[in-house]
Amino acid sequence: MSRIPGWDDDIGPERLYVITGGRSDPAEQTGIDLVTLIVARTDPQVGMQPEHASILRVCSSPLSVAEISAYLGLPVSVITVLLADLLTEERVEARSPVPALPDIELIEAVIHGLRNL
Repeated sequence: MSRIPGWDDDIGPERLYVITGGRSDPAEQTGIDLVTLIVARTDPQVGMQPEHASILRVCSSPLSVAEISAYLGLPVSVITVLLADLLTEERVEARSPVPALPDIELIEAVIHGLRNL
């Protein structure tokens, strides 16, 4: 996937302030981290903030927060603020990544313990 056409690669701090409305990173409140998978639940709507619409467009299939940040060329802190908005409006869904399988030694120990019963 390529970057959004016409997106400004040199966004200054003033523009980031405007995009987020001066809000800071709400990752603690939303539980969003770099590997959280985001998938759009709705299509972009007319009159929507352009950055929100861009997130909905790129998240037609699940993407991590880090991937969204890279595709849109915006800092993760800005993306998490925008995602918090979209989560509140139920326009996106956040999913934990697939958990790693348990340690094979642990599984073998459990099997051994069950056999000894």
